[in-house]
Parts: sequence; structure tokens; C-alpha cells
Amino acid sequence: MLDAEDVRRIALSFPETVEKERWGHPTFDVAGRMFVTVPDDRTSFAVRCPRLERDELIAAEPHKFWVPKHEAGSNWVRARLEALEDPEELHDILADSWRQVAPPDLVN
Repeated sequence: MLDAEDVRRIALSFPETVEKERWGHPTFDVAGRMFVTVPDDRTSFAVRCPRLERDELIAAEPHKFWVPKHEAGSNWVRARLEALEDPEELHDILADSWRQVAPPDLVN
């Protein structure tokens, strides 16, 4: 099963990613913008996700993705680590979030 250390390892593999602690949780930034955090009990993580895509993800895979009420107005979605299929899926989710905030010269 995947865990928070897998999130850390993959997040830090993206160019110019730095780890910071916010709210008592590990967060990962590129160019000063956060793209992933591992909140609370470390069984899930939160990534950036446009709301329309987020709603589609949650509708398609509610066992995997959800949004806490206090984050409903944001462009973030949470994913349960135990529900992910493999490290490649985790990598793809984190990479998508990273690309949303990384400077264009890093993405290309």
C-alpha cells in the first residue's frame, strides 16, 4: 500500500520542488506555490484540481476522491492513498497538480 512517504518521494522528484511545513503538515511547493499537502492522519493527500474536473473525479470514483466541507470552495481535491492502484497513478496525480502551478519553462 502507498503511504505518505511515497507522496514525499514522488513530489520531491519534480523539478524545483521544496518541502515546507504548514498547519503542522508537510506541503510541497514549486515556484512558491503549493501543489500537494499530506494532512491529518497521513492516509490521504490533497492536490490542486479545477472544480469541474474535481466534480467529475468524485462522481466517477467516490471511494478514491473527496472534498471536505471546509475545502468545497477551493480548487483542491483529496485522494485516499489506500484506494490508489499503484505508484504510477500517484505519480500522475501529483504531476498534474505540479503542472498547474509550475512555471512554463519547468513544464516543457
